[in-house]
Amino acid sequence: MPEHADASTSTRFLDDVLHGLAQSPKTLPCKYLYDAKGSRLFDRICTLDAYYPTRTEQAITTDNADAITKRIGTGAMLVEYGSGSSVKTRTLLDHADDLVAYVPVDISAEHLEKTARELRTRYPAIEILPVCADFTKPFALPTPTRAPRRRTVYFPGSTIGNFAPDTARSLLARIAAQCGAGGGLVIGIDLQKDTAVLEAAYDDDEGVTAAFNLNLLHRINRELGADFAVEAFRHVARYDATHGRIEMHLESLRDQHVTIAGHRIAFAERETICTEHSHKYTLDGFARLAATAGFTIQTHWTDPREWFALLYGEARST
Repeated sequence: MPEHADASTSTRFLDDVLHGLAQSPKTLPCKYLYDAKGSRLFDRICTLDAYYPTRTEQAITTDNADAITKRIGTGAMLVEYGSGSSVKTRTLLDHADDLVAYVPVDISAEHLEKTARELRTRYPAIEILPVCADFTKPFALPTPTRAPRRRTVYFPGSTIGNFAPDTARSLLARIAAQCGAGGGLVIGIDLQKDTAVLEAAYDDDEGVTAAFNLNLLHRINRELGADFAVEAFRHVARYDATHGRIEMHLESLRDQHVTIAGHRIAFAERETICTEHSHKYTLDGFARLAATAGFTIQTHWTDPREWFALLYGEARST
């Protein structure tokens, strides 16, 4: 069983929702997109033709698995931030050299438990130690039965792009501290490219990404007793060239009010809730960002179109 987040999770969810909807413009933290249903919908998104990041990153991982696992190290403990279904990770686990333990960290307990059971069956020689936690906040790592020679954090999917630069820097600094001096980081970043390609990836014709985004309102209704008329909102995705990021929004289709835990919140027609940012990087730009957080980027792997990249860095001693 995974180590679970503390009992105040529901209270934090309510506080975060009320705080975000009190802002101008309104926002909701993207981490809440990933309840059990949201995680399943995201798994579907990853199979869509338009959604290139997962497919491209998987190809990079497959083509360079030996080189990547060599960087992870022999006798290492691999910690994955935002593990989801651990699909790409299985390629690394297949090639890893005497991996002591794999620690998938995810906010969705149900999804995490299911994945951990599958991994224990497939990799009996690797200790699977799931942790249910919000990785944007400090959390404790479990202690494996065998002491690892080093820690390497695996942070795929360009999830780091969901954070504004200052927040990303702070998160990377916490990862560096968790790895310890000489610890490793394997991280996926989405690279800057044509706007049409980016927007199509986040607003697919099949409507799966729309369902994923709108599911957040269903979750708030179910878990917090809110009364969102979900059909009165629509999914919007657009690229902000100034900040180099895709923005996902939920747009109100009419003037309306929503009640959450006794709080009445007004929405004007066409007013939006921003639910996610996804920053796109250059290789040099991300290396500079990582350097300010205590990592030295040593190498990278990319695809022929240079749409996506996996980078390897090591934490410097402080």
